[in-house]
Amino acid sequence: MTVTRSLQSRVDELAWPELVSALDANGCVQTGPLLSSDECSALAALWDDETLFRTTIDMGRYRYGHGTYRYFGRPVPDLATQLRSAFYRHLLGTARSWAERLGDPAPWPDDFGDWLGMCHRAGQTEPTPLMLRYTAGDWNALHRDLYGDLVFPLQVVIGLDRPGVDHTGGEFLLVEQRPRAQSRGTVTMLERGHALIFTTRDRPIRSARGWSRAPVRHGVSTVRSGLRRTLGLVLHDAA
Repeated sequence: MTVTRSLQSRVDELAWPELVSALDANGCVQTGPLLSSDECSALAALWDDETLFRTTIDMGRYRYGHGTYRYFGRPVPDLATQLRSAFYRHLLGTARSWAERLGDPAPWPDDFGDWLGMCHRAGQTEPTPLMLRYTAGDWNALHRDLYGDLVFPLQVVIGLDRPGVDHTGGEFLLVEQRPRAQSRGTVTMLERGHALIFTTRDRPIRSARGWSRAPVRHGVSTVRSGLRRTLGLVLHDAA
């Protein structure tokens, strides 16, 4: 796959002060355009090469919803590797800030490669970048992508198809369980080539007692027609 402009520079040039503010307020935020249409099409085409993937999951078999996803094997495609590293660098400050507010440890080193090394030494050696594919009637149940004891508190998904053109429905869902209150839901239509940054497990929210922990789960609403494909970038590896 040909990348015409540095992925690191594209991520660097995102409006990070605004993105971080939205993450603090809502637990998720969509960036502007990050990948070109040609890059999205090239990524989506990787699905057909089963040799690139270490495993394929039928969601219906495990009652995860309905649809299919595949985890990349090694070597992980360079584009996914570059994007994971670039997003980690910019999300590290938020991760550490959230941990401080919640009184949690913040084990994440400055370098993404060092972080993956920590995961691997802890037995989390399997790569987690994945592709997800939904057709009409498919959906993804609310869940968390944890995979082991070492977890990065934010992750990224990138849309590869055009909502309203290639598919209808299939909105991204985020549900936050607020302390001593009803849960709050957020719905986002993921645009082609845009990235959505969102909470992996839980996040701090202000309360009368200071900072409280709000558990978060995410999923995908039912696709009503067409084809919806995404690239998922979890920022820790799996056991």
